[in-house]
Amino acid sequence: MTQTQSAPPATVPTAPPPGTTPQAPNARTAGPRGAVAQWFEGTPGRMRAFLILAAAMSVVFGLAAAQGFSQSDGALDRAQANTAQLVRIQAIHTNLVSANADATNAFLVGGLEPPEQRAHFVNSLAAAAGLIAEAATAQPADRDVLGALNKTLITYGGLIEQARANNRQGLPIGSQYLKDANSVLQDDSLPLVKALVEANEKRVDTEFDGISQGTIWILVGGLLSLVVFAITLRWLARRTHRYLNVPIVAGAALVLLTTVVGGVSLASASNSAKYTRSSEYERTLALSRARIAAYDARSNESLTLIARGSGDAFDKAYNAAATQVNEQLGKVGSSDSGTLTDLWSTYQAVHKKIRTADGDKGDWEGAVAMAVGKNETSDNSVYAFDAFDSASNQQLTATSTAVQKDLKNVRDGLPPIGWLGVPIGILAALLVAWGMSQRLEEYR
Repeated sequence: MTQTQSAPPATVPTAPPPGTTPQAPNARTAGPRGAVAQWFEGTPGRMRAFLILAAAMSVVFGLAAAQGFSQSDGALDRAQANTAQLVRIQAIHTNLVSANADATNAFLVGGLEPPEQRAHFVNSLAAAAGLIAEAATAQPADRDVLGALNKTLITYGGLIEQARANNRQGLPIGSQYLKDANSVLQDDSLPLVKALVEANEKRVDTEFDGISQGTIWILVGGLLSLVVFAITLRWLARRTHRYLNVPIVAGAALVLLTTVVGGVSLASASNSAKYTRSSEYERTLALSRARIAAYDARSNESLTLIARGSGDAFDKAYNAAATQVNEQLGKVGSSDSGTLTDLWSTYQAVHKKIRTADGDKGDWEGAVAMAVGKNETSDNSVYAFDAFDSASNQQLTATSTAVQKDLKNVRDGLPPIGWLGVPIGILAALLVAWGMSQRLEEYR
């Protein structure tokens, strides 16, 4: 008899613990990460990803455009201010060497100096002091050096007054006070002025270089945004078989137009600033340096005569300064540079006669007469130098004014994309959202 095998007992399902909800075996655990993953799944999810990317790049482009125009506008503004400060510092330098030239030349007269020359000396020192105060207000970074410079001027002015007082009494010690005053100016004052000039020249160069950096911001931001727009439109065309999404194309066109207009405007502003830098600004620097060197030469001419046969060092200093004048006049490059060169040559010709009379002929009194302008002939150092001084001052005023005017015109010519950049970027982002939402509606 065959024995039958009994079937295994059926498994009785156990009830879930109280308070729990049965779950399907393959169901995903709900949570923030799962919800985000579901939102980016499939074609609708990829559309949302492209929407976020293109919209974000639109806003980034707006920020880049605003930054680019802010960079160029700010650089132009600072270049304008720093150029004005540089001209101001060089005017301080010119007034100091001008006053020293008056003091040394007047010393040759003996007794009371000519009233006009004394007035010019006083006005030059007063102008220098006023410009120091103005420069300290305009550029806080220069205040400490300007304060130190002002202290040296007090010392210089005191020594000059002692030299004048002794010279009126015919005391030889007056010439020593004059030499001491000149040493204070050359060794204490002018090194501070030159340090200020170098610092402000560096600031001007930095700002001129910074003007072109604004173009980089807007071009890089625009190109990256357009690349994202192009990728988005291509992907949409392949997925939806619609080759034109009008709102997104409009957003891309807005970015492209802003990039072109902004890039051209900033490039044009940069080129205009470079032209100003290589023309009027360089002429302003050359004229300032020529005038400073000319006054230095004038002072050394008088000091050579005051030294009475022992002024070789001052004569060498004159020659060095005169050479610098010729070099700087060669850089002026304007139609009037020939006039200045002729006027300076006229003064140099008189100086040569002074040195011939003093050194070769031993006629010190005749040399002094030519140097202080006591004679009525054409051999007059004062008249020859004053002619150069007046003409060069007029040109310097014209070129420095032209620099300020040109930079202001460039700045005023910038379109208002600086404050429109962010709104343009937001508008492009909204156009992307509008265009993409049209395709997303098809999947609902």
